[in-house]
Amino acid sequence: MQGNNPIFSRAEGFNGRHATYDAAAPSAEELQDMYAAPSASPAQTGRMTYDDVIMKTGITFAVLLAGAVVGWLNPGLAFIGLIVGLVLGLVNAFKRNPSPVLILLYAGFEGLFVGGISQVFENYAVSGQPLDGIVAQAVLGTLGVFAATLFAYRSGRIRVTPKFQRGVMIALIGYGIFSLVNLTFMWFGSSDSAFGFRDGWFGILIGVFAVGLAAFCLILDFDFIDKGVKGGLPAKYAWTAAFGLTVTLVWLYLEILRLLAILRGE
Repeated sequence: MQGNNPIFSRAEGFNGRHATYDAAAPSAEELQDMYAAPSASPAQTGRMTYDDVIMKTGITFAVLLAGAVVGWLNPGLAFIGLIVGLVLGLVNAFKRNPSPVLILLYAGFEGLFVGGISQVFENYAVSGQPLDGIVAQAVLGTLGVFAATLFAYRSGRIRVTPKFQRGVMIALIGYGIFSLVNLTFMWFGSSDSAFGFRDGWFGILIGVFAVGLAAFCLILDFDFIDKGVKGGLPAKYAWTAAFGLTVTLVWLYLEILRLLAILRGE
């Protein structure tokens, strides 16, 4: 099975190298037994299944939520979670083979950051009033976007094409550059706003764009899972799918959280 996907080209079993050996010819009875036996399932052949992805994603999110609880109770750990989570995220993103341990460590530290920053947002005062309930609203918004994008992909309303992928990548690069510039101005005190340039109506427009971009990245995650299962990707890449979904959903949640804070600030 040939393709431009580096995961397929690097995975064992897809590089065209197979061992050879001499075997005795089977008897008629053995041939009959082999013919009558049920075909092996994807799980039995070591291939990724949807159940694999669901289970691995569930485990990853359980660790993320555990870390979030600790971060909520100890907001001071958010910065540690941010730095370590960023490093582990980059390591996992560039690893040739997925590492369950590193992925779960990423989820735990990212949970510290998510829990801590969520607690800060919940108690952040805008015009003298705390943003009570904003975390619950952001969670519901994230679940809503996830459900809508999954429905759009499964129903065929959105199809992943090379043009679609290029468009998402260009938008990601542009948004990343803007975010770095905005963060730099915030660090050097060039903006009085807690969100830098992302304030007021301009901040709302950027927030809507970011939420939409995260939703498109979810579509790419779904497409990777779908094609991976149908293409017989090795079972270990279910962890890659779980990692990708976790990264995208955390980003989506944070964008919705920030957008809601800007809207309530207005």
